[in-house]
Order: sequence, then structure tokens, then C-alpha cells
Amino acid sequence: MTRRRDAVVRRGLRHVGRAIREQRGMFTLAVLGSSLYGGMTVASAYVIGEITDRVLLPSFETGATTAGALGLAAVAIIGVAVLKILGILGRRLFAGIMSYRLQADYRRRVTRQYLRLPLSWHQRHPTGQLLSNANSDVEAAWFFVAPLPFAVGALVMIAITAVALVLTDPLLALVGLVVFPLVFGANVVYSQVMSPRMQLAQQLRAEVSEIAHESFDAALVVKTLGREAAETERFADRAEDLRDGLIAVGRVRGLFDPLMEALPSLGTLAVLLIGAARVADGGTDAGDLVSVAYLFTLLALPIRAIGWVLADLPRALAGFDRVTPVLDATGETPYGPDAAVPGVGGAGLGVRAVDFAFEGTSRPTLRGVTFDVVAGSTVALVGPTGSGKSTLAGLLVRLVDPADGAVLLDGIDLRRLREGEVSGQAAFVAQGTFLFDDTVRGNITLGGEFSDDEVWAALRVAAADDFVAALPEALDTRVGERGATLSGGQRQRLALARAVVRRPRLLVLDDATSAVDPAVEARILDALRDGDAPSTVVVVAYRQATIALADEVVWLENGEVLARGSHEELLADVPGYAALVRAYSQAGEVAA
Repeated sequence: MTRRRDAVVRRGLRHVGRAIREQRGMFTLAVLGSSLYGGMTVASAYVIGEITDRVLLPSFETGATTAGALGLAAVAIIGVAVLKILGILGRRLFAGIMSYRLQADYRRRVTRQYLRLPLSWHQRHPTGQLLSNANSDVEAAWFFVAPLPFAVGALVMIAITAVALVLTDPLLALVGLVVFPLVFGANVVYSQVMSPRMQLAQQLRAEVSEIAHESFDAALVVKTLGREAAETERFADRAEDLRDGLIAVGRVRGLFDPLMEALPSLGTLAVLLIGAARVADGGTDAGDLVSVAYLFTLLALPIRAIGWVLADLPRALAGFDRVTPVLDATGETPYGPDAAVPGVGGAGLGVRAVDFAFEGTSRPTLRGVTFDVVAGSTVALVGPTGSGKSTLAGLLVRLVDPADGAVLLDGIDLRRLREGEVSGQAAFVAQGTFLFDDTVRGNITLGGEFSDDEVWAALRVAAADDFVAALPEALDTRVGERGATLSGGQRQRLALARAVVRRPRLLVLDDATSAVDPAVEARILDALRDGDAPSTVVVVAYRQATIALADEVVWLENGEVLARGSHEELLADVPGYAALVRAYSQAGEVAA
């Protein structure tokens, strides 16, 4: 138990040191302000003591005092008060800046890391947990920073006060200073007891966020299947667990805070009791007793400031422990030294003996996949469900890397290209379309510098120009969260225009036209093929009408390429292909 308690204290002190190192300037200014406040607090005790001895007691004895004496007393009190105010302002201002800078910096670090990490990492971590890491966990990790400079200044104040107390009256100082070891001992025990409770509370916060995100994101499923009550109960169960966890934290803090307030008061009471007896027998005078008692009264707040820091350290460690795995996560996409081959029009694509398996699975998704795509041509990837089509589509734009083999763009392994080269040459449009709560223009340009003429040209290629022109504000129409104001086909066409406007040399469509009718789909594919500089197009397809427009078809089954050729050739020579295409055609006719 002692070893574990020491570990918590050591980790807490290292975390404090980390905050100081990363914000040295703001911390120094805040501590200077806190030290000024502490010094003036000690000075105020002596000012009051001197006023008691030189102004108040003589006035009681003589029944009168002078205006000059009262004026000097007022000037001394006001001067000390003004300096204390300046110290408080400096401490709070710079401590606040320090705290918010650390939070902003770590939010940026976490977000950058999210964007660097591959999709496989994101697939293993729920979105709610990632939101919690970037928000509440970062906030918790650095929440203790606000009172930290005050606590450091309080240590300076305590040191000055201890010296002053010993010089004023060693016996009374000894009586009062017994409080300090008790205070620090209580804080160490508190940190040990609170740490596991804070860790559990932070974990429960993330789980509540995760369930809420799932429920909101799946609102359509929840409502159409009548699962509102079940989802509400699921959320309520976890929310109640969080409530109980926070109550457990509150109970410990409820015991600790009164204790921290009581200990300095007990020290002051002991000083007054013993000091009164010493004044009565002449061992000290009233002014010294007032100074010592007042000093102990003033120390209550600085001691509490130290307590605030120590009280928040378990929560800070719990938050930082949840952020650290994100910052330390490996698996970032490695980049090479090469630039892509410059040029316009389609890029040549080569897939060489590619193997791929998802983490945690024993059966590979792709095995020995090999084929070439001629620059500027259109190739359809066709296969039954689970054959690896979408996985292969992701490999072509380096959303994931193969376990073995290589994907070549104009003869260069994608892993050899510099950062940004693949996204500059290739574009990917998924079936599950995501649109931002922005205008049509904003969703297509995504902040890029494209003229309206370029945007309209991309919309024409995507067969989206007619419906966009009919919107209330055309390109300036907001589409709502995830494009809620648009149909599925309209969302898909905007996503396609978003890819086309960048004039990619390789365009990969993962069933990205499934929500549009065959006539519109044919118009889109014709426009992609007949442009000034046609892209190389790889399309994951199911419809016979789509497949028939491709220059070549690659037939995948159980993660392997079993056949290649034109639609007519595969229809005649590959029974599995013929059966699948006809099944989809018949399903389409029934649906129609």
C-alpha cells in the first residue's frame, strides 16, 4: 500500500513538472504574482501587529490618538492591499493562460494524432472514447494547473511565514507549525484513496459519451425499429454508473475538504490558547500574539490552494493516462521519399501479389491479388459479398497497406510516395457518403481554392448540376448535418463532385453510385471517361448496366482474382460471375 501511495505521489509530481516545463514563461509570471500576494499577506500581519502596538493600544491607554498616526496606519494597510490585489490579478491571469494553453496544445496534439493514425487504429476505438480523449480527458489532465502557481506561491508564503513565526515567538511557532505535517499527510492519503475513483469516473464519462454518440448517430435505426426505450435504458444504466462514480468521488472529497479547512483553524486555536497564557505571564506581548494568530488565519487559504492541487492530481492523472495511449500510439502511415509522376489524365495502376488480413482475424481478406489497369481506362471490381472488393478499393488509395505485395501508381509503390502525394493523385468515393453541415460549395471545395466554374464543371460530371441549380441558394445552400436535407442519390453525387473537382488521375468508386438510377449512373461514367483528361476509374459495381460500361472486369471470389476480361467474356466463361450479375439484375427488376 505504501509503495502504491508513493507511486501516485511520484507520478503526480512528474505531471506537475511536465506542466511547468511546457509553460515555463506563464508559470514564472503566475508564481511571481502569487509570491507577491504571499509576501504582502505576511506583511499585512506585521502591519496589523505594529498598528496594534503603536496605535490601538496607546489610544486605549490615553483615550486619544493623532491624525498622523491614523493616516500612516491607513496608508500602510491600503498599500499592502493594493500590492496584494496586483499579485492576485497576476496569479489568476497568467495561471489561466497557462491552463488553457496546455489544454489547447494537447487537444491539437490528440487531433493531429487522430488524423495521422491509420483507419485500422480508428476501427478499434469507439468514436465516443475518441471524443472523450480530445475533450474531457484533456481538460481533466490540466485542470489542476489553475491553482498550481497559487500553491507554489503558497509554499513561498509558508516558508516566509515559518521564518517570521520563529523570529516572533519560537514556542508559538512550534505549536502552530505542527499543523503542516498533518496537512501534507492528509493530502497524500487523499490522493491514494481518490486516484482509482477518479480513473473509474473518467472511464465512465467516456462510456456515456460513446453510448450517446451511437444513439444519436443511429437515430434512424433506433426510430424505425422502435428501440427508443431500449436505447434510453442503455444510456440511463451507464449514466447511473457515472452518477454513482461521481458520488463516490464526492464522498471522499466531502471528507477531505472540511479536514483541510479545520486543520489550520485548529492550529490558530492552539496558538491563541497558549499565546493568551503567555501574554498573561509576560512571556510575549499582545502585538506578537495578534501577528502570529493572524498569520495562521491567513495561511488557511494558501494551505487550501495546495490542497486544491493535490485534490485535482488524481483526476489529472486519470485524464492524462487516457490521453497518453493516443499520443503514444504507433501505426502511423510511413511515407517514402518519392514524388508522384507528374502529368494529367489517367494514371497507370498495378496490383502485385497483394495479401491483406484484418487485425485479429486468422483468415486473409485478400490473397495474391494481381492485375493492371491501363491509364485512362475504367475497371469494374465485381464479386460476391465478402470477396474483398471494398478492402481492395481502400488499398488502391492507401487507406490501408498490404501485408505483402505492392500497389503501384505509375510504377511507384504507394509506400514510397511522400506524404500528400497519394491524395494529390487519387480520390476515393465511398458508398456511405459523409457531408458536412456546410454549403454545397463548402462540401465540394473543403476549403480548397476552386472557382465556381470549376465547381459547376465537377457538378456536371457528377450529374448534380440540375438539382443544385434548383436549390434555394444554389451553391450557397446549406445541406444540414450529414446532408440531411438531401436524398441519398444527391449526397452521393455531391461526394463524387467533391472528388472530381480535384481532377484526380485515379478515381476509386466503392459502389458510390448505388443510390442513383442506372440512367444517371451511365451519364456519370460516360462523363468521367469522355472528359478532356479522363481519370483512371476503378469502380466496385453490382449492377449489370454499370459493369457493362467498364473496359475490363476483375472478378474476385474469396479474396482472390479468379478471372479478368470484358463483361461479355466473363458472362460467357465464368458461371459464378454470370449467376451473380443475373441475380442482381433480377433483384433490380423486382424492385422496379
